[in-house]
Amino acid sequence: MPRGPSAEKQPASAASPRTAGGRSQTAIFGKRVRDFMRPTVMTASAETPVGQVIADMAAEGRSSVVVVDGGGRVFGILTERDVTRRVAVRAASDAPAGSFVSRPVHSVTADDYLYRAVARMRRLNLRHMPVVDGGGRPVGMVNLIDAIGVAADQMLRQLDHLTRDSTIDGMAEVKHAQVEVASDLLADNLPAPEIQSLITDVNHDIHRQVLQAAERSLVEAGWGEPPVPYTLLIMGSGGRGENFLYPDQDNGFILADYPDDEHTRIDAYFVALAERFNIDLDRVGFPLCKGHVMARNPVWRKTASQWREQVELWARRRSPVAILFADIFFDFKAVAGPLAAGEELRRQVTEILKTYPALLSMMVQDETNKSVALGLFGRLVTDSSGQSPGRVDLKMRGTMPLVASVRLWALKHGVPETGTLARLAALRAADALNRDDADELIAAFNHVTYYLLRQQLEDFRAGRHVGNFVDPSVLLRREREELRASLRVIERFRTETRSTFTGGMF
Repeated sequence: MPRGPSAEKQPASAASPRTAGGRSQTAIFGKRVRDFMRPTVMTASAETPVGQVIADMAAEGRSSVVVVDGGGRVFGILTERDVTRRVAVRAASDAPAGSFVSRPVHSVTADDYLYRAVARMRRLNLRHMPVVDGGGRPVGMVNLIDAIGVAADQMLRQLDHLTRDSTIDGMAEVKHAQVEVASDLLADNLPAPEIQSLITDVNHDIHRQVLQAAERSLVEAGWGEPPVPYTLLIMGSGGRGENFLYPDQDNGFILADYPDDEHTRIDAYFVALAERFNIDLDRVGFPLCKGHVMARNPVWRKTASQWREQVELWARRRSPVAILFADIFFDFKAVAGPLAAGEELRRQVTEILKTYPALLSMMVQDETNKSVALGLFGRLVTDSSGQSPGRVDLKMRGTMPLVASVRLWALKHGVPETGTLARLAALRAADALNRDDADELIAAFNHVTYYLLRQQLEDFRAGRHVGNFVDPSVLLRREREELRASLRVIERFRTETRSTFTGGMF
């Protein structure tokens, strides 16, 4: 089984800040909220007398309490500052606590990156932020002092760079700051897929802010607010949470259903919105998609009902174009707007694939026809087109054969996750894949993404074009052996997938 990337070849950044214990301060960027939140949170009903709540806070030594509604969802937050500024002034200890809380409540989930929680608390001048589950119920609390206690000024400067204002220039600076943070995290031995996840998370935030800016510009131009609710979808590597440094655009809209006689008016708004959104993303640093997989293209801008009809049409026809579009689309993730629309569409896709399983048989022929970059006797196959002579394409002939094969298994078994590692973990848990095989594939994915990301960072520092080609001459002999071993694991899985999906299972 392939081993982890060797420490002797880890890129060391001279500018990488270190703590007294030798641990990079930027390691905090790879942490999730769950790593630092206080798992116990004091709650009180909105109807509880505020005097009782204050007494309980004092008895338990709490500096904040989350006030919940009748369904247990966060209604507001009452902090020491609220007590001194509001309760003390009004001196109404028998009044309901809900009368004194701070609202609206800014919250995060346990899966959010910690850096974003810290940035929001700093920007909003908050000292506490509730951690909520999918239903809006409190599961913990983030304390600003706890969160930044491990960080120093250099880390905070990087954090601020990653959460700049929503101007185009500000977002472009965020894109540049990603490279510095990614370099420090890789030097700190954070697994490459975790760094990809962080990069993707920042990119999703940029998409949201650019979209909000586009909405504001339409209001200023006299278009008004969006005529119907809509959801932003990100596809491709962004949908999988696997962005490298410079991804292009792959996005679309789900529009809430509306009457046919309103189409001209409503679609005109979203044409204008999508055009501004895609152009501004390009200005920020996300190149326009050469295949036109963008919301400005009506193929990728549909109502919820139209999306279901479109997927069914792809499944029935199974033409080369339908297969190509399905391949692009099935990694979608909803990142802005009503996220439930994306969840419902994912459920519908699963049902459609159960009805038309032949679509997967057709997809496997298209998705698994590219072998990995291994030739005779395990030799690494370098680029023959002349664009990157002597280099190995570790995306198209490294990660993508694995991504495509895992996608097929996930779609077959109705796995809702879109990330490759999350899909592998879910398939392993469901016994759809042998545990040892899944573990080998996870290790192989970690290896290949590590070498590719490391090369991108080295190319960036050297002022070279940042692409998907890795120079094998810079690898140690043992690293080349590890890379070949990982590619062999991927190739074996690709071959087995192709055989299984075209061998009569469907």
